[in-house]
Amino acid sequence: MTCQENEQLEAIVEEAKHVITHGKVATYIPALQSADPNALAVAIYRPDGSCLAAGNIDIKFTLQSISKVLVLALALMDRGEETVFHKVGYEPTGDPFDSIIKLETISPSKPLNPMINAGALAVTHLICGNNEEEQFERLLTFVRKLSNNPQVTYCENVAHSEFETAYLNRALLFYMKQHGVITCDVEALMKLYTKQCAIEMTCRDLARIGLIFAMGGIDPDTGVQLIPTAINTICKTFMVTCGMYNASGEFAIRVGIPAKSGVSGGIMGAVPNKLGIGVYGPSLDTMGNSIGGLKMLELLSKEYALSIFRT
Repeated sequence: MTCQENEQLEAIVEEAKHVITHGKVATYIPALQSADPNALAVAIYRPDGSCLAAGNIDIKFTLQSISKVLVLALALMDRGEETVFHKVGYEPTGDPFDSIIKLETISPSKPLNPMINAGALAVTHLICGNNEEEQFERLLTFVRKLSNNPQVTYCENVAHSEFETAYLNRALLFYMKQHGVITCDVEALMKLYTKQCAIEMTCRDLARIGLIFAMGGIDPDTGVQLIPTAINTICKTFMVTCGMYNASGEFAIRVGIPAKSGVSGGIMGAVPNKLGIGVYGPSLDTMGNSIGGLKMLELLSKEYALSIFRT
């Protein structure tokens, strides 16, 4: 990486900082309220193993909804496409990510896709394991392989905070249990899901995971196929159609990078065969996406022609 590249990335971070004041840190999970709203960071991982980074790159943050993509990959590897999509659908939704409306109005009563909360809960339910502890350990091992960081773990404080206040997610679970989408104990699944969302890492770790998805599921350092090609394609497709909540359409037009965001302020991007991107900025827009992160990705996409929809 060159000095010029470093300077360009630092300039992008500085330009994106101008929009931060238009957003707010998430408050519905109490433990997230303490995040610095002015923090902003980006890391770009390349297939040759080099990583370019700028901003507050050493801050660790929890994955929150970014974990939905990783859990989907693991559940598909564990159970197969037929089983997973018997429980959850393929379609985007214009409703909020925590909405219960579609569960009540469609038949059969199953979540529309794995990126909304109801769908993510149903998919988490499918991870193999005899109990919540075994399921989480398998997920954490998988995430550590993807990030190539054996030190990745979860934030107990955030997990506890989310578990104690997850009333709406419990409502979704009880509704799905009534309709046979899930069969396990609600509290056990809630504990697993909140730990999943509380897995924490830096932008560099997240960018490396993004690179795995960008490279067709292959670890660029070892050449090992960590995610089967077909499953990797499914995950990237959901990132395009549903990854940025109900702002996914606008994001596809403005940025055009398969991506998944979380309300902690993280966004993971995967530019096919080119780059993995990890950004962090806890100041969120009204849709729940990092407002500074969106700006950085838009600037990066324009500067380096990264949109997958370019002709």
